[in-house]
Amino acid sequence: MSIIQDFDLGSLDTLLRSFTERPQALHLDTRLPPLLQALQRDRLDRLPLPGHGQTLQRWQTLARVAGCDLSLAKLYEGHTDALAILAECAASHRAGDGIWGVWAAEPPDARTRIVERDGERVILDGRKAWCSGALQIDKALLTAWDADEQPQLVAIELSHPSQRIIADGWQAVGMATTTSVVLEFNSTPAVAIGTPGQYLSRPGFWHGGGGIAACWYGAAEALADYLREHCRKPRPDPHADAHLGAVDAALCGARAALRECAGWIDEHPAHDAALPVQRTRAQVEQAVTQVIGHVGRALGATPYCHNGHFARLSADLPVYLRQSHAERDLAALGQQLAQIPAGAWQL
Repeated sequence: MSIIQDFDLGSLDTLLRSFTERPQALHLDTRLPPLLQALQRDRLDRLPLPGHGQTLQRWQTLARVAGCDLSLAKLYEGHTDALAILAECAASHRAGDGIWGVWAAEPPDARTRIVERDGERVILDGRKAWCSGALQIDKALLTAWDADEQPQLVAIELSHPSQRIIADGWQAVGMATTTSVVLEFNSTPAVAIGTPGQYLSRPGFWHGGGGIAACWYGAAEALADYLREHCRKPRPDPHADAHLGAVDAALCGARAALRECAGWIDEHPAHDAALPVQRTRAQVEQAVTQVIGHVGRALGATPYCHNGHFARLSADLPVYLRQSHAERDLAALGQQLAQIPAGAWQL
């Protein structure tokens, strides 16, 4: 009885709270930048542009990279998307050397503003959040806002001393090495790319969104391959077989959606691709979520604990998948579908 009375729950809570709330250590994979530079040196970043007849091949490459490593895919997809954006905005001559990122998130507490403009030359103040890879890349395209409240795409060099990186808020375990930081601008020089509003209004905005879904798919495909290899073993495992059947149904549906969407984009390169891409992203997200669940239940803890590739994909994919805005994206899709005449779902 005296032992229970002497036990101080308040002290326990204090110690546990301090341990629970410790900051996650910042982790950078120093092998990522050299690999990206090697890909660029060998021109393996020069993917077919979306909407030019080879959109599927572009997405297949993104899926292949994602199946290798999602932190690599995040930076590679951002770089290749930047090259496509520059081409669409007639600014390919600005690509040059170096690895690019694209940052267009607009949370209410972080806005980048154009405070001076002289032709293409602009000066930036303010903040930009969710700057993935800012500690590992060289240049970036980002949205900034002018006096007319129009989002203007601008290009910056990350080496300029007028910028300050705030990285201590990045607490991720999944996608840890991409390090999405906050950038603060203080009279930072930049170059305007395209016209105000063009970043959102151009057809390629949604083409890029389809590329991200291809990355989700590629990572899920890689996880599914571990389950398929497990089921090839001679020892019977009917539960794993059932999980594999469910995974196949999910992936085949997502693959068909991506292929159909890529074909639609190539047939209608100048059209608004919001509906086909949002529909495809929803299908791929649902399939990937199912794959994560089935593979984990079938294989148990072993690959999470003893296979580095599997463990990285499993930690990174749920975070990367949250580039989908879940029910908000589904609501936007539903609003579009409500305006379509009856019969649109007929076989």
